[in-house]
Amino acid sequence: MKILLSNDDGYRAEGLEALGLAIKPLGAVTIVAPDRNRSGASNSLTLDVPVRAALYDVDSYYVNGTPTDCVHLAVSGLFDFEHDIVVSGVNDGANLGDDTLYSGTVAAAIEGRFLGLPAIAVSLCVEPGSPRNFASAAQLAARLVARLARSPLQGNVILNVNVPDLPEGELRGVKVTRLGNRHRAEPVVQAKDPRGRHVYWVGSAGVGQDAGPGTDFHAIAEGYASITPLQIDLTRHAALPELERWLNLE
Repeated sequence: MKILLSNDDGYRAEGLEALGLAIKPLGAVTIVAPDRNRSGASNSLTLDVPVRAALYDVDSYYVNGTPTDCVHLAVSGLFDFEHDIVVSGVNDGANLGDDTLYSGTVAAAIEGRFLGLPAIAVSLCVEPGSPRNFASAAQLAARLVARLARSPLQGNVILNVNVPDLPEGELRGVKVTRLGNRHRAEPVVQAKDPRGRHVYWVGSAGVGQDAGPGTDFHAIAEGYASITPLQIDLTRHAALPELERWLNLE
């Protein structure tokens, strides 16, 4: 099995290293990751300048682009072989609920799915001062990759996996969940640069709003890893008839 790894925290990230160590026993691993932290890049592709890839270790490359660039390049021409699966992570922070729309980690997995490969995004739900058990999340990812190899899922499913920051032996298990959602983000933080000009930092993400039983937020709070199947179709199908009626109003 040929496995492509990527992330959005950059090629030197602790989570990517842990993921590589956990996945390598399963097959031939190739890493293509951004040259720096690209968290929040979502599904952006670099179209206005060339994208470059450079080897930094055995079968490991960094790219001067987004996570989506990395996977697109890896699958669409960088190599003379085909990959069997894309695994993105382990992200340094949760990708729960609304986070999935902004996440470069999830976007890398989505790009793999766009290009016809099964895909998994894995995130560790770290908190300030928490122990950062990346190995625990990486081992769960490895088990999921092995299961997909034995028994592929039907349809264009992307697995969004979030793991509480606990040692592997302390995880309570795994739950299949739906995405919850967050309260409105905190206001931007205003500051001044050394020349006295105003600058702004994006505020912290809001806490869980739709975070009850069955959601990814709830599973993490209870000490379980969360696995949410994602799809690409953003159409609100139930609203199509109402929109048709609205457009036909005189």
